[in-house]
Amino acid sequence: MMRSDHIKLGARGVRLAYANERTKRRLEILAGIDLTVREGEVVAIVGPSGCGKSSFLSAVDGLVKTSGGTIELDGKAVSAPGRDRAMVFQQDSLFPWRTVTRNIAYGLELRRDFSAPEIRERVESLIELVGLTGFADSYPHELSGGMRQRVNIARALALEPELLLLDEPFASLDAQTRDLMQAELLKILARTHTTALFVTHQIDEAVFVADRVAVFSARPARVKQIVEIDLPAPRRLEMKLLPRFRELQDEIWRSIYEETVQLAVAQ
Repeated sequence: MMRSDHIKLGARGVRLAYANERTKRRLEILAGIDLTVREGEVVAIVGPSGCGKSSFLSAVDGLVKTSGGTIELDGKAVSAPGRDRAMVFQQDSLFPWRTVTRNIAYGLELRRDFSAPEIRERVESLIELVGLTGFADSYPHELSGGMRQRVNIARALALEPELLLLDEPFASLDAQTRDLMQAELLKILARTHTTALFVTHQIDEAVFVADRVAVFSARPARVKQIVEIDLPAPRRLEMKLLPRFRELQDEIWRSIYEETVQLAVAQ
């Protein structure tokens, strides 16, 4: 996991609220999020269910308008979706009528500033990178869930985004495949030197993939705690058996549990 001191993403005092047109009530989702992500770093976000993790990710992607605060990528304000960011969702959202090659090439084709040979070369490189050599001409229904997410990640990386946003990308996979995909993702990010913001409900996943873990409070969310993950690189799945891994997992679990208890009492 390579990272520098350069701040790639900076969020300061980010607020987000929705108005319910039927009840006329205002629902506050984010209550002042302060978070930075350094270049080459992977930061995971965890927290109680419904605390606003995915909403924050959508704000960083420019898909929703914030109520206050600032989000900057490389010092430039984020106000709308842009080519400098790419999102990977829980569902693979591949086009069923396109092959692996043509799914990965889709964004490059829309850009219209790449020649056919350039697109072919980049797609072939990405297919090899995500471990799908031999499946270039396969359709999504011919692939396993893990393979489809590899295609999804390759499609997001095709445009070489400054920041990769991942919203529970492995949640729909079985436990064994999820573990394997976590390890594969780290290899991919290391080879591409991509900065990533990763939302997950799985604490062990957050500890394994991240350089730092941001724990969100119950809604309206604030950053309750930042946990530095001091595990050695490269990460291997056997590390999940280490005492230090379990210590970090327990620390984060306790932090989330406190929020869950307080939320239950408040209700």
